[in-house]
Amino acid sequence: MTSASLEAARELLREFPVVDGHNDLPWALRQQVRYDLDARDIAGDQGAHLHTDIPRLREGGVGAQFWSVYVRSDYAGDKAVSATLEQIDCVRQLLARHPRDLRPALTAADMEAARSEGRIASLMGAEGGHSIANSLATLRALYALGVRYMTLTHNDNIAWADSATDAPKVGGLSAFGREVVREMNREGMLVDLSHVAATTMRDALDTSTAPVIFSHSSSRAVCDHPRNIPDDVLERLPGNGGVAMVTFVPKFVLQAAVDWTVAADENMRAHGFHHLDTTAEAMKVHRAFEETHPRPIATVSTVADHLDHMREVVGVDHLGIGGDYDGTAFTPDGLSDVSGYPNLIAELLDRGWSRPDLAKLTWRNAVRVLGAAEDVARDLQTTRGPSNAAIEELDGLDN
Repeated sequence: MTSASLEAARELLREFPVVDGHNDLPWALRQQVRYDLDARDIAGDQGAHLHTDIPRLREGGVGAQFWSVYVRSDYAGDKAVSATLEQIDCVRQLLARHPRDLRPALTAADMEAARSEGRIASLMGAEGGHSIANSLATLRALYALGVRYMTLTHNDNIAWADSATDAPKVGGLSAFGREVVREMNREGMLVDLSHVAATTMRDALDTSTAPVIFSHSSSRAVCDHPRNIPDDVLERLPGNGGVAMVTFVPKFVLQAAVDWTVAADENMRAHGFHHLDTTAEAMKVHRAFEETHPRPIATVSTVADHLDHMREVVGVDHLGIGGDYDGTAFTPDGLSDVSGYPNLIAELLDRGWSRPDLAKLTWRNAVRVLGAAEDVARDLQTTRGPSNAAIEELDGLDN
């Protein structure tokens, strides 16, 4: 990228900052310091520990962030729900500590207000349907607490939806899973299809009357990983109105990194660690493995290749960005933390992306989708009340 394109990228981001679909800072704070926000004060440089802090969000031109209130998918029932509530509480504490920089946001209008104030709109997304413990009332409670999307699964299947990285169980969405989608539409909560099986993606698109999102997924045609989006699913987004937010995780964007990660994950498990563990002890194991097995390096160009392909398939009106910072051990060169977004925009400028198209990618598409979900919810609430359906009734399961 040229210095001129980098300055042009920064200028664009001053007007149309990045809406990032997924950042795992709350989980990193839970793992590292058990929510001791003095020990990881994001008002200052936390580069030794985190991908994210306020100075680097500012440097990166971030104007809105969906904070993930993820909990591990091996958590279940009340444990999953209570841990999700702790994650929500962490976000609320962050907002209370940093009101000059972070603005609570529940609506598209809130996002625009934050942009006009020069603050970072802060929204929440729950990562995995295990967080509602098969309860539509719990889903509604999460919405009431500010959660504005829910990823239907994480890495493991749940009783009503198949994950991309687990053996097929229900063949996509069960009857209760479709009811979850309908209730999310009625509430105005975005249906997030990152992490889910392609069958689940298709079932959700068949069911949802509101736009869906992929909060952090890239193109399966460019990198054949099950976490990515097949072209036939991408092709359905214009009819749905949804947005696919490209992620930066090397093992999802670079084919050589996919193969390397399989071996690295096996090494982690052999040493007694969960393969997603990013604690200091786990990272020592990762680094030792990397010394003898050099890690393939993704770059800004690697991510841009996904966006080029996805734009060709689906059009620029259905693309966004979801970096997955603080939820991955490794990042691409040039996108090492949340300060790196200008490098990606500069690369796209060098590839001929127009300023109006980039404004859609960074800001306008994500704001539009949330607003559209709100419109659908208002209409649905005039025709149906809250669903009290139970999984036992719809799926015949003993849960």
